[in-house]
Amino acid sequence: MCEDGSDPGVGQALPRPAPGEAVDPVALEPVDEVEVTTLVDNVYDALLVDDERTRRADFTAGRAVAPQFEGRETAVGLVAEHGFAALVTVRRGRTTTSLLFDTGLSPDAVVTNADRLEVDLAAVQGVVLSHGHFDHAGGLAGLARRLGARRMPMVLHPRAWTRRRLAPPQHEPHELPTLSPRALDGEGFSLVERREPSLLVDGCVLITGEVDRTTEFERGMPPAHQAWTGSAWEHDPLVIDDQALVVHVRGRGLVVVTGCGHAGVVNIVRHAQRLTGVRTLHGLLGGLHLSGPAFEPVIGPTVSALTELDPSLVVPGHCTGWRAQHALAAALPAAWTQGSSGSSFRLVA
Repeated sequence: MCEDGSDPGVGQALPRPAPGEAVDPVALEPVDEVEVTTLVDNVYDALLVDDERTRRADFTAGRAVAPQFEGRETAVGLVAEHGFAALVTVRRGRTTTSLLFDTGLSPDAVVTNADRLEVDLAAVQGVVLSHGHFDHAGGLAGLARRLGARRMPMVLHPRAWTRRRLAPPQHEPHELPTLSPRALDGEGFSLVERREPSLLVDGCVLITGEVDRTTEFERGMPPAHQAWTGSAWEHDPLVIDDQALVVHVRGRGLVVVTGCGHAGVVNIVRHAQRLTGVRTLHGLLGGLHLSGPAFEPVIGPTVSALTELDPSLVVPGHCTGWRAQHALAAALPAAWTQGSSGSSFRLVA
């Protein structure tokens, strides 16, 4: 950020046409298998059932002391909260690598759910932060306590540190919790800040960096979402630090994992297609940010665009909203799958 509060990089992400192939293509290595385990989501449903590509966590995931029951304990299932975190595990040949994509809202939910699912967070090779909003970064405190002195690499956009607030009409502004790079460094995270696409895990995982805004209908956050420029609060429609995680499953196509999808999920998918040269969308998982009056007009064109892309699996979560969930389920009945804390989705070459 410049001393006057302006950011010269913001203009690079303003909506603009982007015809043709990417001028800076990314050689994303295909993988044999990817498994995405939702560690934290807004919903937990213990009655969901497994299928050939989905494994669900039921009430047996976790026990707690409860004196009112015979045996003095009860089943507790998993934590659900307004946040998102996913464990992404990729396999190529005999090599398997896991990354944590976002960490949920509260300090303890992601660690609690990982323990109940018997996920070893110490085996995770790195953290990717989709953007700086607190409902995706709150679990970093619990993760740091679990890791102790170990240094954990974290990939994020340099604007993830932006001060932001919500200032809806007729209400007092509410400043959102802001990440501190100094605190994260002190807690053991090795910060890797990049605006550009990043290739991780020997070229098997793409982090998009800033996403091209090319659609006419995905216009970002409403005026109530504001950022501090260094001298004043201004409308922050872009959430320019928003980025997604992309894997290419051999012979199947791209699997895209979003945090909130603030860049617009269609923008994100098209950006991933342009960068990689892979046209097929195999799977889409994560928050699509289509909830509430400001975003519901975007549901129709989003569903139409995703229907044309014809993915095999769509697992909308977190901030997608029930109206968009219903529309997606109706338009893509074979692909749409209910998300839930503790669900694992396995896609194989």
